[in-house]
Amino acid sequence: MVSQINEAALESHIENALAMDGYRVGDPADFDREFAVDTKLFWEFLEATQPKELAKLKDRPNWQRLVLERLNKKIKKDSALAVLKKGLDIDDAHFDLLYRLPYNDLNPEVGANFEANRFSVTRQVHYSQTDTFKSVDMALFVNGLAVATLELKNPWTGQTVQNAVRQYRTDRNPKEPLFEFGRCLVHFAVDPDEAFMCAQLAGNDSNFLPFNKGNKHGKGNPVNPSGHKTAYLWQDILPRKSLANVIEQFAKFTVEKDKKTGKERKTLFFPRYHQLNVVRGILEDARQNGVGQTYLIQHSAGSGKSNSITWLAYQLVEQYDTTGTANLFDSVVVVTDRRVLDTQLKDNIKLFSETKNIVAHCESAQELKYNLELGKKVIITTVQKFPFIVEGIGQLSGRKFAVIIDEAHSSQSGVAADRVNETLSGDEDADFDGPADVQDLILAAMNQRKMSKNASYFAFTATPKPATLEKFGRQAADGKFYPFHLYSMKQAIEEKFILDVLEKYTTYKSYYEVQKSVEDNPLFDTVKAQKRLKAFVEASPKTIEVKAKIMVDHFIASVWQAKKLKGKAKAMVVTRNIECAVRYFFAIRTALEEANAPFKALVAFSGEKMVDGIKHTEEALNGFSARDLPEEFEKDDAKILVVANKYLTGFDEPMLHTMYVDKKLQGVLAVQALSRLNRCNWKLGKTDTFVLDFYNSVDDIKAAFDPFYTSTSLSEPTNVNVLHDLKDALDGFGIYDWAEVKTFNEKFFASAEAEELAPIIDTVVARFDADLDDEQRVDFKIKAKQFVKIYAQIAAIIPFNNVNWEMLHWFLKFLVPKLKVKDPDQDKLDELLNSVDLSTYGLERSRLEAKIGLDENEGELEPQNPNVRGTHIGPGDKDPLEEIVRAFNDRHFAGWEATPEEQRVKFINIAKHVVDHADYKAQVEDNPDAQNRQLALERLIQHAVSVERRRELDLYKRYAGDPDFKRAFDASISRLLTIRDIGSRLGR
Repeated sequence: MVSQINEAALESHIENALAMDGYRVGDPADFDREFAVDTKLFWEFLEATQPKELAKLKDRPNWQRLVLERLNKKIKKDSALAVLKKGLDIDDAHFDLLYRLPYNDLNPEVGANFEANRFSVTRQVHYSQTDTFKSVDMALFVNGLAVATLELKNPWTGQTVQNAVRQYRTDRNPKEPLFEFGRCLVHFAVDPDEAFMCAQLAGNDSNFLPFNKGNKHGKGNPVNPSGHKTAYLWQDILPRKSLANVIEQFAKFTVEKDKKTGKERKTLFFPRYHQLNVVRGILEDARQNGVGQTYLIQHSAGSGKSNSITWLAYQLVEQYDTTGTANLFDSVVVVTDRRVLDTQLKDNIKLFSETKNIVAHCESAQELKYNLELGKKVIITTVQKFPFIVEGIGQLSGRKFAVIIDEAHSSQSGVAADRVNETLSGDEDADFDGPADVQDLILAAMNQRKMSKNASYFAFTATPKPATLEKFGRQAADGKFYPFHLYSMKQAIEEKFILDVLEKYTTYKSYYEVQKSVEDNPLFDTVKAQKRLKAFVEASPKTIEVKAKIMVDHFIASVWQAKKLKGKAKAMVVTRNIECAVRYFFAIRTALEEANAPFKALVAFSGEKMVDGIKHTEEALNGFSARDLPEEFEKDDAKILVVANKYLTGFDEPMLHTMYVDKKLQGVLAVQALSRLNRCNWKLGKTDTFVLDFYNSVDDIKAAFDPFYTSTSLSEPTNVNVLHDLKDALDGFGIYDWAEVKTFNEKFFASAEAEELAPIIDTVVARFDADLDDEQRVDFKIKAKQFVKIYAQIAAIIPFNNVNWEMLHWFLKFLVPKLKVKDPDQDKLDELLNSVDLSTYGLERSRLEAKIGLDENEGELEPQNPNVRGTHIGPGDKDPLEEIVRAFNDRHFAGWEATPEEQRVKFINIAKHVVDHADYKAQVEDNPDAQNRQLALERLIQHAVSVERRRELDLYKRYAGDPDFKRAFDASISRLLTIRDIGSRLGR
């Protein structure tokens, strides 16, 4: 007899597996299509477990229908999840519809009650009230209530999981009771290779998400040597105890009011596989290994970290130790450096937690102490506010904490990390009056900086840095450090849970020429001068105007008019600093007004900035408070957001579609910034993103993303001996005596007033200023900052104590901010900018829309650079200004395949045609209307290019065929016509 490979065989296999776990096999004839209930098992469960409550209703006429109608009404209003968790009240009777899972063995009655539940699986359930032939392959019930459905396919018979998804979307009416929103918790589309899930059927708009393990850091599932690839679904997820755990601890039905419309918005949460897997894995590991562990969770940006953190936070509070008699943690502290997420987490945890009033938001030590005394189990705070909680250290040291850190690489560096560790650490038997000897005080501070024995740390990040991997990761037998759990960027993209922001990446290349505007030919440091010239050109108002116009034109034509996200798509402009952000904001606003665009731009930056003699703030430019910006940007009349550093991380706006980049992006910042675009928005049909980059090359972006595309590991531990080398180098400058370092620490750890510390630091600063030259001062400060940074990052993981390092660390932390250094070439570089003119500027697309391919091998990071850093001592290469300008133009004036001099001639030739035209003076020079003057100039430039088309065919083709090139060329000619002595330069 041949093998059975059809869907029926898969049905039978799943049914048998669940039956072995204790499921009852249901009869499709017992399914009530009106109420979506297996009535046989429903009444059997109530009769067996709650006969006294049933007796209260049996004297009512038609009492069974009364119960089913009441149940149906409650499910329609509050979901099946509500009645499973809270039960059903009818008159004076109360029915429990799910006996909870026992989480320890202390109460045998709880275990016996759970075993009284009727979990059942029924094949070929005929669900339709109008078409009696329609059936779903499988349905799962808990005490008669439907909780899940499954459509099964088999590739060997010509159909895959995608056929099952299509069947749900096109042939499963969401108005049928079984498929009503809030009835079943989840609908699975399954074949032997892959599984997909959906919590809300909505016809063609049903959003099915992958429910797969992942394979080689990508989509799908690995080969299962003992069965189907998707066997984990019926072996690990759907068994009784697992499903009960999902119902009790993960699934959530929420009702919120829409801020815009005021209407109620209902949402059903069901965890994806990686979310369920990471939370369960952490809980089991914590239960087995106790307090004092570290966990690094590398989950891709946009992969649902907020929900994962939420599920973990309130389940850690309820986690028992291996004895089952005591809670593993007294409190859970959630620390985030993202203010937006701080609010999101607070709201999320309140929504998900079944126990009311256990969540608190703290901004000070007093609030923390107060909320702990009130019995608050979950404390949420931002890392910026966490240092204030240090005051409560005495009250906290005897407790056990779980510390969840969002985006660990940033929130666990420097002082913030010290304060987190110091606050939560402590030995219950310690002498809290404090040791009197300064050495003991310093050693106590060092021990506090170590990972506290009374706290476990759970660090979530998409982009772990080397220090993060070493601090929170797990070291394997090969010596490398790995994350505890991984959901890779590659898998998230392939599963279409996030979008690939590198799918359509376009780069622009700038070409420009600068001219010497002084007769003298002074000498400048060549390397520094080249960098300064580039920064000067790219940040000049005229340059920004050209790029802003390109951005606005592109957004209007290719995003807004193209109806991306049904006309709701938005863009972010990433600029290099606040001054550029302000200039871009004004330039974009002007371009939008000229285009009569029915939407506006907003700007985001912190603090205030003086630009062209005017002081600007975000609030003044936007016309509303900074805290309201996320909500204001959601409105339809705001389409473009200009930022400097603000909102490059932690800003979750699913309507962001396009990004314009004019800032150097590298490493973690590049991944975080560009990942602002990756959020899916399936309701609005967001299927792609677009990046237009004016600054970075394709190689730059690829290098930034490669380490985080699949799995990230650290090759080896940090070599801490660099701290020995740095200390020796710093001591060698001779500006402090070790006695001064010791005295400072004695006073600091004795809580001396600031006026007692200041003279020590000021004495050293005076020597720094008097005894060192400019180069040495720069060199010392670089090394001092390197020492402080490295020690702060690795102090928690050094397996030994070095008192001298600790003392120097604290001494330098107070010394470095008071050290004033100046680049010895700074005055000359300032003079450089007054010695040159920007004569032409243009842009051309160096790379059209294309995908940046990433390396699929494991990304491996190297530890902290073991070499001592410092400035280059000795004079740099000096060149005359004329030579620097020539070299600069050779490098950057690359608009066509011609020498810079030939390109310059082309520009001047076209400009000469323009000024020699009979209409130039009247229509351009003497025209008082700016808009008409610009239109006239563009016509004359176009005419000049046409006149020269035979001699300059390449220029003519590019000018006529590339609107962006034309716009940049016009801007360059316009700039050329406004520089000094234009008449003599053009021979007039």
